[in-house]
Amino acid sequence: MAMNALTGSTATRERGRPQSPATQGGAMLAGTSFKHGHLEAILADAPRQAFFEVHAENYMGAGGPPHRMLTAIRDRHPVSLHGVCMSIGGPEPLDLAHLARFRDLVARYEPLLVSEHLAWSTHGGSFFNDLLPLPYNAATLHQVCAHIEQVQDAIRRPLLLENPSTYVAFASSTMSETDFIRAVADRTGCGLLLDVNNVFVSATNHGYSATAYLDGFPLDRVGEIHLAGHDEQRDDENEILLIDSHDRPIADAVWDLYRQVLGRIGPTPTLVEWDSDLPTWAVLRSQAALALDIMAVHASDCTSVHAPAYTREASHAG
Repeated sequence: MAMNALTGSTATRERGRPQSPATQGGAMLAGTSFKHGHLEAILADAPRQAFFEVHAENYMGAGGPPHRMLTAIRDRHPVSLHGVCMSIGGPEPLDLAHLARFRDLVARYEPLLVSEHLAWSTHGGSFFNDLLPLPYNAATLHQVCAHIEQVQDAIRRPLLLENPSTYVAFASSTMSETDFIRAVADRTGCGLLLDVNNVFVSATNHGYSATAYLDGFPLDRVGEIHLAGHDEQRDDENEILLIDSHDRPIADAVWDLYRQVLGRIGPTPTLVEWDSDLPTWAVLRSQAALALDIMAVHASDCTSVHAPAYTREASHAG
């Protein structure tokens, strides 16, 4: 018996599975965050092999200028819808009104990619304007999987789950982040959004190897890549602390890590995030152009197109 798509699903109910960007010929795409101040420049420039990502929460009103501007972009380019407030990693039930608005946006714009974060942002009726970390254990695994299933049932397509940038670790964790993410993907059939800057930031902050993290990450499930700039600070013990700031060009070390990823999985839709201290469109486009150039190098080395495993049937969470 099927249940309301906003409140849950039966374990065996099938959901629609769209093709991945790779199987649609969209692997060679380099996108940027869409900022309204860049609209005229984007329309005049008409970039090729481009897509644009927006935060879903900025478009949850019924109409007005934000929707007119996003429609102008969607009429010309693929769009990626990126949620930041679903609180998938939280212990409390999902906000059904928020989920309904998210579902309606997916139906309205038919985005190429839909993603959310492995994080939480609400508790006890309060909203925290941040993406907060969670322990990796059996209890949180069960909760995250249930939330992802609920979202996927509502939007009737796979969700891409983004790895976090972290600044603390939990003593109550019983598995690594990569093992946790792999288990989530296996149980729910979701895809993954690999944020390469987050990998570098977390590896630096916690003192582990970013390359070793990639060795354990289920790269076969990656449907999108994020790149961004980060800020370097010092903590109270004068140790380096990196902040995922999205306010500057991508660091050389992150570009190098991106090359490692493409060397393993080939061209994959790549998004340059830049959310504050915004540059001109020309600067933002140049960052995306570099990603496209790197993809072109690796495309010549690939004998087949990377098709993420999330396009196959899920082994549903029980």
